[in-house]
Amino acid sequence: MPLLLVLGYVWPEPNSSAAGWRMLSLLQLFQRQGWQVVFASAADKSPHRADLSQFGIEEATIALNCDSFAAQLQQWQPAVVLFDRFMLEEQFGWWVDEICPQALKLLDSEDLHCLRAARQQAFNEQRPVEHTDLTGELALREIAAIHRCDLTLTISRAELQLLTDCYQVPAAQLLYCPFFIENCQVDTRIGFSERQHFSFIGNFRHEPNWQAVLRLKRLWPELRKQLPLAELHIYGAYPPPKATQLHAPRQGFYIKGWTAQAADAFVNYRVCLAPLSFGAGLKGKVIDAMRFGTPVVTTDIGAEGISHQADFLDFPGSVAIDDQALIDAAVALYQDPSLWHKARHKASACLAQFDAALLMPQIWLQLSAVLQQLAQHRQQSFTGRMLKYHHHRSTKFMAQWINAKNKLAALQPKESSDGAS
Repeated sequence: MPLLLVLGYVWPEPNSSAAGWRMLSLLQLFQRQGWQVVFASAADKSPHRADLSQFGIEEATIALNCDSFAAQLQQWQPAVVLFDRFMLEEQFGWWVDEICPQALKLLDSEDLHCLRAARQQAFNEQRPVEHTDLTGELALREIAAIHRCDLTLTISRAELQLLTDCYQVPAAQLLYCPFFIENCQVDTRIGFSERQHFSFIGNFRHEPNWQAVLRLKRLWPELRKQLPLAELHIYGAYPPPKATQLHAPRQGFYIKGWTAQAADAFVNYRVCLAPLSFGAGLKGKVIDAMRFGTPVVTTDIGAEGISHQADFLDFPGSVAIDDQALIDAAVALYQDPSLWHKARHKASACLAQFDAALLMPQIWLQLSAVLQQLAQHRQQSFTGRMLKYHHHRSTKFMAQWINAKNKLAALQPKESSDGAS
């Protein structure tokens, strides 16, 4: 039985983030083809993490800069190694190349970190994104890791185009792999009149979500003025004290915190608000809202990769260009049943592009083709081979130095806590 080894930045939390939900789907993609799956991470196990053993997935703890990982690799002998974010390839890629050179190196970019960082920098400075924002140190690291891997899973067609057009990554090294939705039917059981209030959901540790919450707090007085009976309920894992301090029931602004079921943040709400000012990738909150029949008011960032029309006419809700447009769209959707039903009706077509029954076989076919001709595939990427050569030599020697330093420190006798008399 072939083995997939996943090197995780964190342990998957499918009920806390879209990234965790998507990771679990990727693991199940391999399991359905009869593969054994091992998920390994150096991170601490979080309270909301999924129990992977319930899915037949082996969990393993690994150490950074330690040759114990080499012994684990020798034991596992994976056919495919999936790096969860480019930082894991930087840390462990040279080990894989040295010990398991025939293993296919697969990078899950999650969303492009360099794109998100560029947009955040522009947001912080209150200006549009410039080309130089996309060519900084983070981009150099991330794009280099993409070149060193055999394939990179790209969650959004917009990011796929950015990688080929802006960064000149060969299309043969990229594989479009969005969310897998098992049931693309829109839940229409609860209608307009049976729903009330607005909702937002997002992991508070994710800066785009936190900034969206602050934006909602700023815009809420005007929304509340026009809709005095409406409330805004904000859900999300890991709410810090600065978030709970925003809780203001008298103003109809509620910080609900973590929910075990994403449905709780959508099924009974009339409109989902997602005023994201920056970010990258696909937005799980927008896709969940579509699944549960809740129209969305968002920005071009929130609609990216979901809507494929320049004017966003296919989007199941409204895409606002500024604060006033966001307020106007939210009020209109909340008050107009006809507009609300038209928005929800568009969700089916948007969801269909993420149908697991169609996507999984297509993606597996492309993965299998590369696996079967891996040597030939690698010969086509001179840039990747060159970057491996230079990066792995420097990273390998640094890791070996840290490993030796740690071993030496462990051998040193501990100083007595008693002072000399």
